[in-house]
Amino acid sequence: MPPDATISALERALEHSFKDRALLEQAVTHASYARELESQNAANGAATQAGDNEQMEFLGDAVLSFVISQELYRRFPEYHEGELSKLRAHIVSARHLLRPARGLKIGRFLRLGKGEDRSGGRTKSALLTDALEAIIAALYLDGGLEPAHRFILRSILEPGLVEVQKDGDNKLPMTDYKSALQEASHACRRAQPKYVVVKEEGPDHRKLFTVEAHVPASSDGGKAFVRRDKGNTKKLAEQGAARKAWEHLESLKTAREAAAQPAGLELSKQS
Repeated sequence: MPPDATISALERALEHSFKDRALLEQAVTHASYARELESQNAANGAATQAGDNEQMEFLGDAVLSFVISQELYRRFPEYHEGELSKLRAHIVSARHLLRPARGLKIGRFLRLGKGEDRSGGRTKSALLTDALEAIIAALYLDGGLEPAHRFILRSILEPGLVEVQKDGDNKLPMTDYKSALQEASHACRRAQPKYVVVKEEGPDHRKLFTVEAHVPASSDGGKAFVRRDKGNTKKLAEQGAARKAWEHLESLKTAREAAAQPAGLELSKQS
């Protein structure tokens, strides 16, 4: 595939059209490729330096950490510093970053030296995650924080939160009840819940919001229901309403499981 077409494919995957494509090209250039290119140039009498993605990786790591920290601070006001740090560490860990790196098929876009390519560099976890961070830097340098922020939320934070929630070993308190309710609703064959602000009270500097979480009926006959809660911000009120709705779904699940339990089993427990 011609280099320009390759970069175009990566642009489409990133959902960003680069004003300076050289930034994206550098983000996928490994040091092994740059050193080989410098050697070739020197052999031809042109002692020019070739750029690689190592410095961009450094910048991308900082942008990633800032965006994740900002979003976690905004989304989880109940967490203390230690919990936020632990959650951020999970989301930006190499294990979590490998999934979006593979999803972008970064390996096929990497510019590698011949030796690195022959040794399987296109599938090496470290090279893939390093390039992912360099690509974040390229997005930031080309378009500012907005495209980098958008990509990080879509490809790293949102999937990362889902993975962390499913990880039974992390022992993080569950305060993202909106995600929990959406997952529980899907499991119960219900459409996605909707949130409605039904009341705003108080002066601008001390607003109190009342929000309703509307959970649709299920395809197997479960009734639709509504739960509401109040909060000093819309986000907090939505989380409170989602928590109450999630707890109701959990109680329905418990009741169904109890009803399905054989009567003889309960009697044997009592005897």
